[in-house]
Amino acid sequence: MPLPVLLQSLVDYALPPRCPVCGTTVEADNRFCLSCWQQLAFLAKPWCAACGSPFAFDQSDDSRCAKCLVEPPIHDGVRAVVRYDDRSSLIAMRLKYGTRLGLARLIAHHLQKFAAECSDNGIIVPVPLHPTRLWHRGFNQSVLIGRELSLISGIPMDYGVIARCKITPPLRGMSGIQRQRTVGSAFIASPDAQERIAGKSVILVDDVYTSGATSNACARLLKKAGAEQVLVFCWARVISEFENG
Repeated sequence: MPLPVLLQSLVDYALPPRCPVCGTTVEADNRFCLSCWQQLAFLAKPWCAACGSPFAFDQSDDSRCAKCLVEPPIHDGVRAVVRYDDRSSLIAMRLKYGTRLGLARLIAHHLQKFAAECSDNGIIVPVPLHPTRLWHRGFNQSVLIGRELSLISGIPMDYGVIARCKITPPLRGMSGIQRQRTVGSAFIASPDAQERIAGKSVILVDDVYTSGATSNACARLLKKAGAEQVLVFCWARVISEFENG
């Protein structure tokens, strides 16, 4: 772990607990102040059975949004804690760039409520980083979240099933098709992937779900290796006005 990241972790440990969004002093680590808690857009049913996008009105559990009816995702559903916005994005950014590594535990505690949807033969697989980016950053935020979720839920984690073989440019600003083309061949499965995940229910862990391009690329490899199910667990997901309707 790079020295600045380690020092920041020590500082976080020594200082009094503060709200991870606004910095207000709170009663315990990884707690939100009341104001920020009320302003976070927590997601709950009813939602699309395929992508987890919330519905404005009650729907049956197997209902799908218009987008997923036209183009079904390869994964089997998205479970996100909150809607991605200016406030929730601070949690993802502060974890991703190493200023608050303890936020992985906060995210994992919120994701635990979804773990019951995973069958008894479940396994946690974090979305991998390319080795070059991992070396520069010093950690993979998805691995940190996955590790904490594994500790809390008892579901084992395997971070070597898939690997990132290509460095891709930032996906922000790209269309859905451009995102798919960019990450479509960015991942590879390990030679023994089938032995490790065949017949298992996979929890694919990431920090943020945007278009689904990365999740689908990973899910495609996991399904090819014999995964029975691939559920995407993340802190926040982007929801367009079209999806929200």
